[in-house]
Amino acid sequence: MNLEDLVRLRRARDMMDREYAEPLDVQALANVALMSPGHFSRSFRAAFGETPYSYLMTRRVERAKALLRRGDMSVTDVCFAVGCTSLGSFSSRFTELVGETPSAYRARNHDDGAAIPACVAKILTRPVRIGEAKSAPSS
Repeated sequence: MNLEDLVRLRRARDMMDREYAEPLDVQALANVALMSPGHFSRSFRAAFGETPYSYLMTRRVERAKALLRRGDMSVTDVCFAVGCTSLGSFSSRFTELVGETPSAYRARNHDDGAAIPACVAKILTRPVRIGEAKSAPSS
């Protein structure tokens, strides 16, 4: 993959990071990257190791975790606030990435992480698929 393609893919990934709550689809992201949807999806996966949809949902779940930790929003409100349109799909993906349901995550005490700086908490609380966490090499 050439450097120009990587720059365009990064532009689309940055858009997902910024506008995760917007209704983004592969066509819109491919337009940002100046690629066809098929080429964009294949190139994105080759460059970043996951599909555009998977990356976007990870961003949405990451933001949902932060909103749920606050405790002042219902799971349904959080679902729509992060750009998901189906509570069932949101809950399934959240559970897949976090290992517990959004309701259980919201109900759990999160005080032990309050003293951690936000930049460190972001790394420590980043959602990872359960299968990936188990298969990650240990050093």
